[in-house]
Amino acid sequence: MSKADKNKIIKVDYLARVEGEGAMFLKIRDGELEDVKLKIFEPPRFFEGLLRGRKYSEAPDITARICGICPVAYQMSAVHAIENAFGITVDGPLRDLRRLLYCGEWISSHVLHIYMLHAPDFLGYPSSVHMAKDFPELVERGLQLKKAGGELMRLLGGREVHPINVRVGGFYKVPTKQELRAIVPALGQARETARETVRWAATLDFPEFEQDYTFVAMQHSDEYPMNEGRIVSSKGLNISAADFEDHFEEIHVAYTNALHCVMKDSQASYHVGPMARYALNFAQFPENTQDEAKRAGLDSVCNNPFKSILVRSLEVLYACEEALRIISNYQTPEFPFVEIEPRLATGYAVTEAPRGILYHRYELDDQGNILHCNIIPPTSQNQKMIEDDLRKFVPLYLDQPDEKLQWYAEQSIRNYDPCISCATHFLKLDIDRG
Repeated sequence: MSKADKNKIIKVDYLARVEGEGAMFLKIRDGELEDVKLKIFEPPRFFEGLLRGRKYSEAPDITARICGICPVAYQMSAVHAIENAFGITVDGPLRDLRRLLYCGEWISSHVLHIYMLHAPDFLGYPSSVHMAKDFPELVERGLQLKKAGGELMRLLGGREVHPINVRVGGFYKVPTKQELRAIVPALGQARETARETVRWAATLDFPEFEQDYTFVAMQHSDEYPMNEGRIVSSKGLNISAADFEDHFEEIHVAYTNALHCVMKDSQASYHVGPMARYALNFAQFPENTQDEAKRAGLDSVCNNPFKSILVRSLEVLYACEEALRIISNYQTPEFPFVEIEPRLATGYAVTEAPRGILYHRYELDDQGNILHCNIIPPTSQNQKMIEDDLRKFVPLYLDQPDEKLQWYAEQSIRNYDPCISCATHFLKLDIDRG
């Protein structure tokens, strides 16, 4: 490697195929990676400030606007936290419907990432539009599968983007058995398409790279986690949502508009999202989904972040299976929501957004007005982990041409499906070789 190759600058104004705006800085000196900075420059949107002084009943509709890709996750964390404050438990068919709505979002969000944002990395295309010229069947398959998730979100949420049918205590309107059964054929087809997706993803060429991650996810004794459960880690953590801020904290980082969330005792990074859920909850997958994972070459734990596309595919298959199970057992609830009695209290909740655990805390007065809230999205929790991946992965390719190095670095970031707009409470690439 020449001196010029050991010290150079590569700049890319924006990283494509992620949601939001930001920049990345790689500093290389004497042929070694010296510094990594993930710079999110999307302006903060101050949703926590917007919620202050609002009635608790407004929280689901306001938080849904945080993200157009995973609005259900924000709504669900909000309603669970407020119900926790008011001492309300939502169970039975209403709980099932919430889980069904979450299935719709997992399908829709995961499929968008798998086919439109991540697949081009593996097949060598700058975008899904370019990829569609040579692989139209892949894009069509992705669009059809995403449509099934969107149908669930429309039926239960009132519309696919920023649903309006969710409220604290339940829903404004619940579907009939007939309405749910009408989408069973489409979901049945989606299940088969999801199985094809897993088998296709297993054929991709994955870089040889693994990390000893600290995985953090929810865990439930009876089901693969979506809405409810305890927060556990691969290193022995087991806490309730109310204890989240005792173990995790957000810190200000000078070069980014987004906070970094780290383990409080060690300031270390940790990994949330599909790979964390999979590693900590593999036993909760149905047997046929476990069989598909094994057929795809996965063990019960996956430490290669590039295989996240495969784990996401398995979660899509699971979400289709779970949606069909819920519909087959559905009984229309007597009332669409549980009555709420406000009180002075603080409530906590964590749910599993497609990208990982999403934490909400609300302090409310006795009239149900929001005094203060704290929202910590999964991308904030993964930011430091993304940087840690780059620190270990990029040095493996420093002898590659700049264009190749840039490609691998961008792909490494997209492994996490980062939602930058959510994280501002990516990507411009800047590699400084001196």
